[in-house]
Amino acid sequence: MLKLLLRLLSFIFIHLILTTTTSTQPDFLSYFCENAANYTVNSRYQRNLDTTLSALPTTNNGYGFYNLSTGQGNDTVNSVALCRGDVNPDVCRSCLNDSIVKLPQVCPNQKEAIGYYDYCLVKYSNEIILRSTRIKIYVALGNPQNATNIDRFNGALRPLLRNLRGNASAGGSLRKFASGSTNGPDLSTIYGLAQCTPDLSDMQCDTCLEDAIRQISNMYYGRIGARMLLPMCNFRYESYRFFNQTAPVIAPSPPPILQPSPPVARPSPPPGKKNNTTRTVIIVTIIVIVTVIIIASLCIIMRFRKKKEQMTSSPAPQSIQTDTTTIDIGTAESLQYDFSTVKAATNDFSEENKLGRGGFGTVYKGILGEGDHIAVKRLALDSGQGDTEFKNEVLLMAKLQHRNLVRLIGFSIEGSERLLIYEFMPNASLDQFLFDPDKRVDLDWEKRYSIIKGIAKGLLYLHEDSRLKIIHRDMKASNVLLDAQMTPKIADFGMARLFKNEETQADTSRIVGTYGYMAPEYAMHGQFSVKSDVFSYGVLVLEMVTGQKNQCFQSKESVEDLLSFAWKSWRNGTTSDIIDPALKTGSGSLRDIIRSIHIGLLCVQENVNDRPTMASVVLMLNSFSITLPVPTKPAFFVRSTIDPEMPLLQEFSSSTESSDLGKPKISKSRSRSSQYSVNEVSISEFGPR
Repeated sequence: MLKLLLRLLSFIFIHLILTTTTSTQPDFLSYFCENAANYTVNSRYQRNLDTTLSALPTTNNGYGFYNLSTGQGNDTVNSVALCRGDVNPDVCRSCLNDSIVKLPQVCPNQKEAIGYYDYCLVKYSNEIILRSTRIKIYVALGNPQNATNIDRFNGALRPLLRNLRGNASAGGSLRKFASGSTNGPDLSTIYGLAQCTPDLSDMQCDTCLEDAIRQISNMYYGRIGARMLLPMCNFRYESYRFFNQTAPVIAPSPPPILQPSPPVARPSPPPGKKNNTTRTVIIVTIIVIVTVIIIASLCIIMRFRKKKEQMTSSPAPQSIQTDTTTIDIGTAESLQYDFSTVKAATNDFSEENKLGRGGFGTVYKGILGEGDHIAVKRLALDSGQGDTEFKNEVLLMAKLQHRNLVRLIGFSIEGSERLLIYEFMPNASLDQFLFDPDKRVDLDWEKRYSIIKGIAKGLLYLHEDSRLKIIHRDMKASNVLLDAQMTPKIADFGMARLFKNEETQADTSRIVGTYGYMAPEYAMHGQFSVKSDVFSYGVLVLEMVTGQKNQCFQSKESVEDLLSFAWKSWRNGTTSDIIDPALKTGSGSLRDIIRSIHIGLLCVQENVNDRPTMASVVLMLNSFSITLPVPTKPAFFVRSTIDPEMPLLQEFSSSTESSDLGKPKISKSRSRSSQYSVNEVSISEFGPR
């Protein structure tokens, strides 16, 4: 009873002091009150809330992050506060003290509320807050002034935000904050900061900031300043320095510094003992050095033995020895599953669990012991190229996380068996809907446009926004999977290539991919870049709008391919003729559909430099105020004399053998017919190598 009384008196005292200081504080930048859950006056929840907020300022983790929970059950109050990482301790405490008084005043009787100041945020809720990435509302603020040269400004801004995002997410469990600047156009400087609550994992922080940056880029494209505020992360950039680059860390008080004692005069040793003292010092020094060397050597030997034992006993070593070869899986060994576990999950790869078969293996549905549904790709045993693609996909997918990329759960190797384990996609692959006469009617324009934008965001992540720079090289409808909400997820990274940051183009003598989707410079010369994926994406967009595969079809008097027919129709002003009839009867905007055809034609232009980047594509899809350039003739413009039985684009395989002209020979072969699956996870059609 006495403890409760003291706590109540403490809160009243703090409340009175804080109330007298809030009159000079600014208003919230923004605040949000959750009206779905209210509490009654003088209830247990209100008492817990008062107790929590009064004690919250005492919970500093040393770096400006505060969290406290009080109560039990439905009356539990969870609270967090975060000060901006560059502010000094006094500013932090002042901002926090003001927030915990004002927030209940602007959100009376609400169980959940969040308030944003310039220097701090405070949130309380009856739901769990720590490590939660649940987002109810974005708070976006933008400078009304546009950059004079938007392309150059964004070209400087994008790498700055990417670096800040990476540095903040890697900040550790106490502080996830980064600030910095970069040179902008016309001798200007761009300043930015990014921050997450430190309870988030590195991946959660990175994902939160990535989504926030993408949202603000769409909303305030070209603005010289903007910020996005979320309960778990925030970022800001401006054309002036708005943060303190020399602010001290908001840390606990340091221990007292002990003053050194004044020197004490010591008598000189007797003349006869001076040599003995020197000899003793030398002997003791040698003994200490030798002892340190022996101890260090023993530690190194023990550490080496321990590491060796772990490598020999670990179920997933970095180099996995099989019957035929050694596969270096690198840092992804934690994803390895026991083969017997996966075998049991798929009922010994039974026919009833088979989802489909492609050129690289068979896909099975499975259920793990925890009840999680999975899709297992069992690579073909007779595939001569299996190990290379298998290793490539495991290493890349282990490092990539995005809502529009299929998630790799794990892998398994036993003898000649190679298994890739993915999250299960209940709506199978895009081709199963798009090219099926019955299912296609379920894809109205709203769903198709959402899929088009989702694929674009996934490719943009691969090309620019992830920590790696990835070229997919096999974008097609069957490599886009759909979850229960019809969210598109890019799959099949066996053919993907990792680029260095400074790389823009690469050459290869192994042409892999699918005919009809391959860019001409790649198919005929082995040259690929991010623009190769842009070309494949453009083909996919045109297929989404027309509902037809990129293959020969009869068009009035002639037989043409999809690209050439779409371009002719657009040029002649008859674009509506190629729109899927299922869309004409729906509620989709004809203007938006035709604009999507326009964007698709820009992506499939023959000249590599004329094609837009995926960043530009995402912008064009989200902003209808941008004027689109006029597309030029698409690649592989097919004349009407083409043999209707021939595939649109034969697959090529460059040979290292030289011709008489000193140039590599190009061999041609017909592609296999397409194979589709019910839930085709990462199944490719491969051309000859």
